[in-house]
Amino acid sequence: MSVETTPAIDAALARRLIDKQFPQWAELPLLPYAPAGSDHVIYRLGAKLSVRLPRHGGAIKQARKEAEWLPRLAPHLPLAIPVLVEVGEPDFGYPWPWAVSRWLDGEVATVDALSGSHEAARVLAGFLTALHRFDSEKTDDLVGLPLATRDAATRSAITKVGDAFDTEAMAKLWDAALAAPEWNQPPVWFHGDFHTGNLLTTSGRLSAVIDFGELGMGDPACDLIIAFTLMSAETRATFRTALEVDDATWTRGRGWALATGLNAYVSYAAVNPRVAAQTTRQITQALLG
Repeated sequence: MSVETTPAIDAALARRLIDKQFPQWAELPLLPYAPAGSDHVIYRLGAKLSVRLPRHGGAIKQARKEAEWLPRLAPHLPLAIPVLVEVGEPDFGYPWPWAVSRWLDGEVATVDALSGSHEAARVLAGFLTALHRFDSEKTDDLVGLPLATRDAATRSAITKVGDAFDTEAMAKLWDAALAAPEWNQPPVWFHGDFHTGNLLTTSGRLSAVIDFGELGMGDPACDLIIAFTLMSAETRATFRTALEVDDATWTRGRGWALATGLNAYVSYAAVNPRVAAQTTRQITQALLG
């Protein structure tokens, strides 16, 4: 099966995979979890575990990547991150590795709850500071792609969204982001998909960061997306000051927010009101700066 093919995934398949490969959990109840992301089908396995099966070829390296790197990162980070317990193998016609992880309690962060929180902005800046300063050997397998690789797709998306956003303003921001000086320091670790949906809260406070499928090394500007998915103009200022972001990196970060927001908008907004609302905010806030 090619990585472009989308396999059929249901609870019966997940149950067979678990029971055969990890029979110690055969008696645990398996329940679908929603809303899952676009990359994985997720199940709760008992009270303390979760099962994630990639939906498409773009996510098939995540299980082994997280199994290798998250245990190294976790002791250095101020918020909880996933703990992988096992990596499952392809079977029963399912073609890719899959993961069993510890269940992280918490609610998905929301703009309504945290956009005005200067404390949350500082916590997120602290998390990124710790991640970006994590010191390990450079790994060529995880080198991130520069913003310019998104040029054609982003310009196409600007055209496709039509009057939904200010086309001239988007083109101007995108040109500025590509013209900004590139990251000229040693590559640093980045999360790579650092947006509101990948943050958990407990008792109203940030508690965990999840989904490290885009974890890599390079320019940390991609992690500034969180400033435009979650924060207000005021809390963005607090975040930027705490993270000590220079003008060029901030501009590239706005470019990342615009590019990823547009990509999700043209791909999912027409069929998913939740994505439409989230990406509309992301694009609008990126334009505001």
